[in-house]
Amino acid sequence: MECHITTEAAQLPRRLRAAHRTWPHLAGAVALAAACVGWVAPATAQSKFPDHTINYIIPFAPGGESDIAARLQEPFFKKYAGVTVAIQYRTGAGGATAWAQLNNMENTGYTIMGTNLPHIVLQPMQKGSGYDTDDLQNVYWFQYTPDALIVPAASPYKTLKELVDYAKKNPAKLTVGGTGTASGNQVAQVRFDKIAGIKTTYVPFKGTGAVNTALLGHHVDASWGYTTVRLGLGDQVRCLAVAMPARHPAIPDCPTFKELGYDMIGGVYRGVAVPKTTPKDIQERLSTILGQINKDPEFIKQMEKAGFSMVDVDLAGMTAFMAKMKKELVPAAQSLGLKP
Repeated sequence: MECHITTEAAQLPRRLRAAHRTWPHLAGAVALAAACVGWVAPATAQSKFPDHTINYIIPFAPGGESDIAARLQEPFFKKYAGVTVAIQYRTGAGGATAWAQLNNMENTGYTIMGTNLPHIVLQPMQKGSGYDTDDLQNVYWFQYTPDALIVPAASPYKTLKELVDYAKKNPAKLTVGGTGTASGNQVAQVRFDKIAGIKTTYVPFKGTGAVNTALLGHHVDASWGYTTVRLGLGDQVRCLAVAMPARHPAIPDCPTFKELGYDMIGGVYRGVAVPKTTPKDIQERLSTILGQINKDPEFIKQMEKAGFSMVDVDLAGMTAFMAKMKKELVPAAQSLGLKP
């Protein structure tokens, strides 16, 4: 059956019912037209997506980079999608608790969830993560935060050299906080320990906010955080080094690991995923919205001021990007004793 629907299709059901009462012999035509109207309805509904609030789930506690970035995105959803987002938190196991539940959530596009690399590649290599990397349908990667080694402002370690010297003389006594296990923070800790020839003790927390609280309370000696931590906490902390090719323009007093003699560049990517069974056209629409937000000059300005670096990986480029990242993360997995 081939149907040709005009722009007045939405008014047909009322008109056809009236015609059917007046001319009963037109019942067949009424049925055919009604079938045609029903045939286009799903496309019409999807073309209106979104038309109400989107639930945006952050798999970490409030106050961390994922939360900060989502808060910065929030007003731009209204600008580019015409709807608001309701930011919620589902914490546990360095994000694994929420990621393991994602595919049991509604697949209409009105539930989206923050995702992190290398977490979603490394965690499934551990026993009991509850999910596989390929279970997550990422629709966009939008930012990157370089690793940074942070200490409280009152710390006795004024330089990276002083911290390393202490750690060499006192193996495993220096405690460093980070978000979760098999996470970007733990990868940074293991990598730097190996490069510097030291042994520190890694203490995992539920999110950057909890790590920062422990750091400021002197419950850990240092933390593996990001450029965003230094900018967010300001003069309460000191950045000993950042894992970038060159110093971050917003924190020029923080040297790079490389200039201090340590070949270390790295960080964490953050993006957005949906349940895997979400219709493809809805995934594409979300990817488009996130791309529009990510290219907005005001949004870029706010993100960079907060210490984020922008990246743009949309749905079309997702398969190639994930394959590349999985390959690149093999050494990180091996450093944690995981089998890729």
